[in-house]
Amino acid sequence: MARYLLSQLFQAALVVVFVTLVVAVMLRFSGDPAVAQFQGASAPTEEQLREIRQAMGLDRPFLVQYWDFLSGVVTGDLGTSFRGETAVRSLIAQAMPPTMLLALCSLGLSVLLSLPLAIHAAVHKGSWADQAVRFFSLLGLSFPNFWLGIMLALIFGVTLRWLPVSGYESAASLILPSVTLGLILTSTTVRLLRASLLDVLSSQYVTVARSKGLSERRVLYKHALRNTAIPMITFVGLQFGGLIGGVVIVEQVFAWPGLGSLALHAISNRDYPVLQGTVTVLAVLVVLVNLLVDLSYGLFDPRVRLE
Repeated sequence: MARYLLSQLFQAALVVVFVTLVVAVMLRFSGDPAVAQFQGASAPTEEQLREIRQAMGLDRPFLVQYWDFLSGVVTGDLGTSFRGETAVRSLIAQAMPPTMLLALCSLGLSVLLSLPLAIHAAVHKGSWADQAVRFFSLLGLSFPNFWLGIMLALIFGVTLRWLPVSGYESAASLILPSVTLGLILTSTTVRLLRASLLDVLSSQYVTVARSKGLSERRVLYKHALRNTAIPMITFVGLQFGGLIGGVVIVEQVFAWPGLGSLALHAISNRDYPVLQGTVTVLAVLVVLVNLLVDLSYGLFDPRVRLE
């Protein structure tokens, strides 16, 4: 187990290094941060630009800059923002809780909706309820999350005035963005779980369990659902990364002060340290979630523990 864990941690570290390297390289093609400091002002002189680049540390070779960034990541120092000279770690610490709250609430809503819908559709295969679940899940897949967010904001925020459409002030502010992300994720999750359940319910061991006189409820919850746990856990773990990506857009729709908004502001300002720090934190989160998913397999499948 220890060898497996060390192997997974080593692979995770390589993934994070590769992601940060790609981001660092691509940032250098996005424009000059020194020029971005003069937006809306008169054209700077070459001497002014040289002084700003030197103050930002951009006059050094790229590999030296990247090595300094990696060294700082190891010690927990993500650098200092080019705008306002604020520690990147402090900016991320402020933006992280809203993003994590939104992602976890969306994921929880998706699981709560997907389980009963998929179970009912699989057990009553071919019924009108099954057809309805499949239709609405396909419909949900056709809607971009930003469009759904705008429509929900217009209906429940602007027209009916039931819910706030922006900000991070109360629990009510969480409803619309969570529903936006949760419904899109539910559309995919319910289809996967239904297909997995149908496959398990038609397997031989389920037929044997029924022939022993076990109730349909016991067959479903003790045998079928447990054997669909691994593909579901894998899918939910992978979707977490997609959720973080979707949060970037939805945060803009609802003016949610999370990591997505922080990253987009950093892009517009060509703030290298903030964007590199944000991407690094997101990459670590996604890698850790997938590591936890791998380790959780043994809880549901004894064969994994034996291996």
